[in-house]
Amino acid sequence: MGAAPAAPTLRGARVGAAQWRTVGCDWLLIDGSSLIFRAFYGTRGSPPAAGARDVNAVRSFLERLARLIVQRRPRRLAVADDEAWRPDWRVELIPTYKSHRVAEPVPAGLVPQLPIIRDLLEAIGIDMVGVPEHEAEDVIATWCKLASGTIEIASGDRDLFALVEDPRVRVLYPEKSGTTVIDEAEVTRRYEIPGRRYADFAILRGDPSDGLPGLRGVGSVSAAGMIRRHGDIAGVLRERRLGEADRAYLERAMSVVPPVADLDIPLPAGRRDAYPADEQALRRLAAAHGVGDSCARLLDAVAKLPAIPASEE
Repeated sequence: MGAAPAAPTLRGARVGAAQWRTVGCDWLLIDGSSLIFRAFYGTRGSPPAAGARDVNAVRSFLERLARLIVQRRPRRLAVADDEAWRPDWRVELIPTYKSHRVAEPVPAGLVPQLPIIRDLLEAIGIDMVGVPEHEAEDVIATWCKLASGTIEIASGDRDLFALVEDPRVRVLYPEKSGTTVIDEAEVTRRYEIPGRRYADFAILRGDPSDGLPGLRGVGSVSAAGMIRRHGDIAGVLRERRLGEADRAYLERAMSVVPPVADLDIPLPAGRRDAYPADEQALRRLAAAHGVGDSCARLLDAVAKLPAIPASEE
């Protein structure tokens, strides 16, 4: 791979309402689809090198991941994959679920770059896991249930706000002004609801980005008021007078919207004794796709993961 260049300098990240005084977590869980799509759209229009295939999304993904690792200093990390971006079981319950993306779920220019990213992560030694008929958010939710210590989730998907749990779990949410740390106080500041009630709020209000219709006639303000009054969807069903269609929607949405936290998967190792896991394969892949510098930056980042005390191994 040659000498690894210095890790790139990070721009300051904007922090949410609660200022986290120390950076460093036990686990950094990456929503792979979210980061890959941001990498693709962030480089769309940039021409590939002369005579080369377009791997701009691959290069951008590797470098974004390296920056996250350097900035957040996790002890362990893993990447969750979308085996199914629109699982059949969710569509059966709510037919409009992500229906707006059916025409082009994955941009044509990104399709050939996805297996390259997966192969490179495997060669480097970074766990990337998907589960049939489930989304990355479900994998992350299950890992959160299995992992101990503090967890940061890097994702641009607001559905993962449902996993926020002070002081253990927070979301690193990308915005135009930088990365915002979403903790319970930030959820409350944005939506005027208790910090762990985002999924209930989304069910009531709806979410066009997920094709989630919401309760008829209910917007953000009224949804927040219902959560404050009734506590959660179960309270709304128990205490409010609802039509048959609205009641049926809420009951179905309770199974569709919250990330699934009980998948039959183990918690990955989250780190290696040495990187890369397969140096020969990594050299071959990096040379074939012209991403040697980006791979070197990511290798340099994981090589500097903070040590884990022997008592926690």
